[in-house]
Amino acid sequence: MATALLIRGLIAGLIAGLLVFAIGRFVGEPQVDRAIAFETAMDEAKAKAAVAAGHPAEELDVELVSRPHQAGWGLFTGTMVYSTAFGGLFALVFGFIYGRVGVADARLIALLLASGGFVAAFVVPDLKYPSNPPSVGEPDTIGIRTAMYFLMMACSIGGLVGAVAIRQNLAKRHGLWNATLIGAAFYVVFAAVVMVILPVVQEVPPGFDAVVLWRFRLATIAMQFVMWTTLGLLFGVLAEQALYGRTSAATAIRPERSFR
Repeated sequence: MATALLIRGLIAGLIAGLLVFAIGRFVGEPQVDRAIAFETAMDEAKAKAAVAAGHPAEELDVELVSRPHQAGWGLFTGTMVYSTAFGGLFALVFGFIYGRVGVADARLIALLLASGGFVAAFVVPDLKYPSNPPSVGEPDTIGIRTAMYFLMMACSIGGLVGAVAIRQNLAKRHGLWNATLIGAAFYVVFAAVVMVILPVVQEVPPGFDAVVLWRFRLATIAMQFVMWTTLGLLFGVLAEQALYGRTSAATAIRPERSFR
């Protein structure tokens, strides 16, 4: 059964990748082009200022991969690999929690898992470290910026796991609704504390077009939302077929589940 779920997760991830690529190609890439044009203009201005001051101008970096390839096959490969990997991981997590969360409906579990993944793995980290076009930021700090983002993501996911554990432990004693509220409150407070502790990273250069930055971030949000929504809805259907059978998915009697 684990193999069947994994295959369905990869299929859902592939389909999600196609949708994500379409958004990135036609919504996100134009903003990247505008950001690159801004960076190029800044580099040229610095070079002219250096020459005027009698200093040798720095040589501009040579593109190893052309922009058409970056925006085409490069973006396609990246989004497909990324979404497919998340689809496989999504299926593995689904298989682990199925029967352990007090919910027996495969579609509902998949939708809840996708909602939690979208919030914990993207929304909360993005609130602390919002996405910027590739040309924005100092090249020398890309390592620390990436590390801080993934640290925020790891803390957010860990906080969500802790919130679910709290909900499960308190459900019998305080009721499902109260336990859910307590778990949610724990996650909000935990995420807020982590955001305050982690350092602020602000490297958007002065004069950068705010509209371009905003549209790029909207495109990023749309790509993530579509990926997680597709995984939640499509994988839920595929998982239901794998668990209950293709012909009886709509009428099968789900096994009773209890809190553990």
